[in-house]
Amino acid sequence: MQAPDTSPAAPPRRDDAGTFKITDRDITGMTLCAEQYGAPYDLLAAALDVTVDRLRGIVQRWRHAGYAATGSLGRGPAWCWLTPAGMDLLGLPYPAKEPSATRLAHIRAVLAVRLWLQADQDYSGGQAWWRCERRIRAAVGTQAGTAHVPDAEVHWPSLDDAPHAGQIWAIEAELTAKPLPRTIEIMQALLARASDYDPGAARHAEPRYGQVLYWTAPAAAPTVTRAIAALPEPLHAKITAHPLPPGATR
Repeated sequence: MQAPDTSPAAPPRRDDAGTFKITDRDITGMTLCAEQYGAPYDLLAAALDVTVDRLRGIVQRWRHAGYAATGSLGRGPAWCWLTPAGMDLLGLPYPAKEPSATRLAHIRAVLAVRLWLQADQDYSGGQAWWRCERRIRAAVGTQAGTAHVPDAEVHWPSLDDAPHAGQIWAIEAELTAKPLPRTIEIMQALLARASDYDPGAARHAEPRYGQVLYWTAPAAAPTVTRAIAALPEPLHAKITAHPLPPGATR
């Protein structure tokens, strides 16, 4: 006679087993990938405050759900970017495609600047928010042409006692030096801008940008410094140059 089976019964299968449960961390990470064209694993892990090993499991969930794709796009860590389904999930209109290999270094640098600024206490305390290049270009629409747009904007809400209340900053990340006249031209255009980038945006009496911040690699720093010096002296206080933060290059 066979002895009765005394092992514990398996728990009943949940109705939602195998479905993708979206967490706040998922939304944060996928939004970052969408806004920045894509993200390398090391910076994406830093943004989510997890180890790279832990990130691999998170990204694997995104891939299995069809929301993200990953791959080795060059030297260094793998990259993650969103699929059309991922963009639809977030309600974003940006094209979903693999980041261009020619832009990987620049995308990485801009993302590193973003994470550096967002880690600052003034940024979080002032409830500042990042407006990515993709969002700016979406506002420009088909009339973008060859006009320059910044790599990002930082918006500071008009809060009492908040640092930089009401200001908008233009962000530029420079890895290689542009010709000096072109650099001066871009700086002057940013400092003179009096409207948003929507073709129908109203012009204001005051310039749009309270500050223009350049984040430079060593190869670009001399040209940026010379361009600032070539501007009329009253503008010097509104534009600053800083070394790229740690993690901006590989």
